Amino acid sequence: MKIFLDTANVADIKKWSHMGIIDGVTTNPSHLSKEGGNPVEIIKEIMKILPHGEISVEVTEKDPMAVYEQAKKIAALGNNILVKVPCASEYYDIINKLVQENVKLNITLVFTLIQSLMMCKLGVTYISPFIGRLNDIDEDGIEVLHEIKYMQTQYDFSTGILAASIRTVDQFHGTIDAGVDAVTLSAETLEKAVKHPLTEQGMEKFDADWKKLGIKKFP
Repeated sequence: MKIFLDTANVADIKKWSHMGIIDGVTTNPSHLSKEGGNPVEIIKEIMKILPHGEISVEVTEKDPMAVYEQAKKIAALGNNILVKVPCASEYYDIINKLVQENVKLNITLVFTLIQSLMMCKLGVTYISPFIGRLNDIDEDGIEVLHEIKYMQTQYDFSTGILAASIRTVDQFHGTIDAGVDAVTLSAETLEKAVKHPLTEQGMEKFDADWKKLGIKKFP
């Protein structure tokens, strides 16, 4: 399972990439706006940190042909770039065209099994179901994720499932249980996920017991 960091913050990306934990980064216009500066330069800096990682960059245009042209320019930034395009029906034609031109796509704002099926049929690289936002409207995002995973397996689609909008550790657990190909989450959520109070308590006890021996050097 691949783990992506959902951010454009260079410091967070450096921290987790140096640990060898993350396989890439997903960005969006909000992330890049929050960081300020030149978005292209930020993306290039991320590419330097993760030269072999997958980096998703979202289109900002709205007109389908403008999205198509922008997507090609974004893809040209590097071989490890995936272009994020919203899962809107008006973009299906250009999504199909971009796939035929070997542009790697991460289709974002996916909410249903049917949307997922359509994108799998088009052969995109990833679909990104938004789990947290489904929960916001009283739908079970993890249940939908299981349905999408079953469909992917049943029909042997090559499109990967990249679970997004993961806001809690429990949701992260759910994506692992669903067996999806990848998950993207914030640095804050990942930080919470890797910690447990019993780990800290156990370390403190072992340390206290060891100090009772009075040994200064070991081994």
